[in-house]
Amino acid sequence: MRRALGLFLLWLLVLVFALNTGRELAFNLFYFFTGLILAALWWAWANVRGLAVKRGIRVQRSQVGKYFEESLELINSSRWPKLWVEVQDFSDLPGHHVGRVVNSLGRGGRSRWQVRTLCQHRGRYMLGPITLTSGDPLGIFRFSREVLQTAPLVITPAVITIPEFAPPTGYLPGGETMRRRTPYVTASVAGVRDYAPGDSFNRIHWPSTARTGRLISKEFELDPLADVWIFLDMYDQAQAESPWSPQEAEPLSWLFRRADRLELPPSTVEYGVTIAASLAQHFILHDREVGFLSYAGHREIVQPDRGERQLTRLLEILAVIQATGHIPLQQVLATEGAHLARHTTLIVITPSADSKWVAALRGLRARGVQGIGVLMAGRTFGSAPDWAPALADLQASSLPAYLVQRGDDLATVLSRPVSGGRGPTASWRPG
Repeated sequence: MRRALGLFLLWLLVLVFALNTGRELAFNLFYFFTGLILAALWWAWANVRGLAVKRGIRVQRSQVGKYFEESLELINSSRWPKLWVEVQDFSDLPGHHVGRVVNSLGRGGRSRWQVRTLCQHRGRYMLGPITLTSGDPLGIFRFSREVLQTAPLVITPAVITIPEFAPPTGYLPGGETMRRRTPYVTASVAGVRDYAPGDSFNRIHWPSTARTGRLISKEFELDPLADVWIFLDMYDQAQAESPWSPQEAEPLSWLFRRADRLELPPSTVEYGVTIAASLAQHFILHDREVGFLSYAGHREIVQPDRGERQLTRLLEILAVIQATGHIPLQQVLATEGAHLARHTTLIVITPSADSKWVAALRGLRARGVQGIGVLMAGRTFGSAPDWAPALADLQASSLPAYLVQRGDDLATVLSRPVSGGRGPTASWRPG
């Protein structure tokens, strides 16, 4: 800008000099500066025309702890070469650095590069838009053009592998089957039917196939296992957190698919979401029906189901959920617990130091609902009340209790209930 202003003042000075003196040399100098300014202006304007940007994204979903890969291609479709073009990206994905300067892009030329970003925070993000900036060789003028090309990206929470967790009291009275058809292979065979495209070979009933001369498949019913419900406390007044900044990506990040070690933000919200996602995966892998409930900005509920689709649905909800709830956990348990069936296992994940929610769990146990408490020690994350009375109340009530503190190895502390003292601390690896 200063260079353009200085050149304009020089052009104006030459014009005044030529008009006052009338000399041919002064007018030639004026014509030269006028042509130079017009040529530079045209060059800068034309340098951002005829350009296109292609964004290549393999998937529009990633996970905390993994590297998100994206390829970009700058294409010059004009008849004029481009001396230099600056590509600036305005994505809101943390740590996503796409911008670069492309030099000497000839007619019909292409420049392609790849970007790998370590996903460190869950959420829904937008990739783009992109701004293209260029100018003339003398650096007098600069023009920008926005490419309104965007793509959504969902970052789901990290999931860790839990070796074992408190076994749910999951069998229905008498072990009777649930008369409900299921696409999954279970131990309860309900009958047979004609083969349908897509049926796996282990569903084929070979004796019936040999007898009828056509392929016959078995139908299954759900095993006599009760539901597992995960209640995640998103009450805003119960949460605690400390300042945090994302870690730098590894120098050789292009060699790895995921980070070898990842530090969770010191927030009870992020720890709670990660625990909920990990427990959901744990029980779904054990072929249990998992439901989810949380009071955030509004009531988030997913009815119990099993399978990969259920896990995907839960992870997408956990990717964007925030602690914006205004109803304490004890009220949530009192309201929603009345609708839970007997022999249901209820896992409560909370940083609340108020023992009233423990009393609510005891009341549900009297109705045949087995409660399990995963208590996050809020004081280790930031300013929060003492968590010890709530933990003592859980243990005194003979309810399985797990204690999670900042920096704990989640795979370890979630593998055994608290029996006094503190679990080992270490960094953890995403599963």
